[in-house]
Amino acid sequence: MKLASTIPIAAALAAMASTPASAQATAPAVYIHAGALLDRPGQAPRGASTIIVREGRVEAVRDGLVAPEGGARLVDLSKQFVLPGLIDMHVHIFNDDDKMRARLEQNNRDIEDNLLIGVGNARRTLEAGFTTIRDLGSEVRSVTALRDAILSGAVAGPTIVAAGRGISITGGHGDGSNNTNRDITEIVRERSTNNCNGADDCRRAVREQISQGADVIKFAATGGVNSNIAGGLNQQMFADEMKAIIDTAHMFGRKVAAHAHGQNGIKTALEAGVDSIEHGTYTDAQTNALFKKTGAWLVPTMIAPHAALAQAKAGARSKNTLMKAEEAVAAHGKNISAAIKDGVKIAFGTDTGVSDHGKNAQEFAFLVKAGMTPAGAIRAATLDAATLLDRVATIGSIEAGKDADIIAVAASPLNDVTELERVRFVMRRGVVHKVDGARQAFPID
Repeated sequence: MKLASTIPIAAALAAMASTPASAQATAPAVYIHAGALLDRPGQAPRGASTIIVREGRVEAVRDGLVAPEGGARLVDLSKQFVLPGLIDMHVHIFNDDDKMRARLEQNNRDIEDNLLIGVGNARRTLEAGFTTIRDLGSEVRSVTALRDAILSGAVAGPTIVAAGRGISITGGHGDGSNNTNRDITEIVRERSTNNCNGADDCRRAVREQISQGADVIKFAATGGVNSNIAGGLNQQMFADEMKAIIDTAHMFGRKVAAHAHGQNGIKTALEAGVDSIEHGTYTDAQTNALFKKTGAWLVPTMIAPHAALAQAKAGARSKNTLMKAEEAVAAHGKNISAAIKDGVKIAFGTDTGVSDHGKNAQEFAFLVKAGMTPAGAIRAATLDAATLLDRVATIGSIEAGKDADIIAVAASPLNDVTELERVRFVMRRGVVHKVDGARQAFPID
């Protein structure tokens, strides 16, 4: 990357990286020269183009390499392929990548320890090109604190849409007291606000998460791979409980994501009006038709079962997880492939936190192997994900008025989608965080 010759590179980058959003109104514009520009995923890319950024937003997109005006700074990406910042719809930002260490230390860690892990994970996620994430399962006050710190510019990371704790029935996937000794079980259940049993109690659980700042609601319709119980992957929540969760969340203007592996749980959640199904391991022709009838989205998280299986084989997860991971890996790929072929709407999500933070883009290759085109997979992680988030007016494409969430890679990911695993440049809301593959200091005094 090159900047205008009249401005030293280090000084110019420092100015861009350190300018808080509140002060950008008086800052000069930034002109970005793009060698090729995928401004609207799903459409053909443009050739050489100029993106004008001011006050953290895209002011204009022009054909050709337009010279900066009025003291504007120049970011030279004229030899790179530029596209919108990526969106990951399923992340657990506080999960430690070192599963063995996390398992050994889980009783010695407190909220503050996990928060610091999350700060590091957030930065790595941003530097991987993901400028927005949906966190679907974290301690609600921790994730909302991190969300707000990023929004204020105090911490570097992606924009976070937070669910707080996933809602679970007692003994289900999401009940943190599963297979613990009686003392820990009593403490966890006494303090839990996310477990519910019966429709009325599930309404209460939704309201609890919203009252603490949740932007979206997640619940576990079925068993899960990584929960330490041998209950399998089928339905664990009754239809009236699911409907109570969904209706309550919708009443408060929140969308709902359902963790669902088994066909019966997927079907029941779709019939109850859920907005997205996470994982969808045992989707079939019947559920695919329901997706299309209801307009719900599928977030496949294809990398997750492979990561969980490798961890379980290495001894970092329980024998219960090992059995369920083997089952999920055997079924997931072919069923997601059939869903793609049937025209189910796909939004990009990884379940990162199961897999490693900063490697979210490895999901693209799984989607392409399952039958998506590179262009379709990129759209799933930009415009389609923004649509599911109800934020298409501000993110998902590079257009006038939208947030300046912009990344660049060395070559076209439309030809080789794995280029997205090697992001060279990252700008989020007009602030530069990565240049030529190198981290930019943040914040700068």
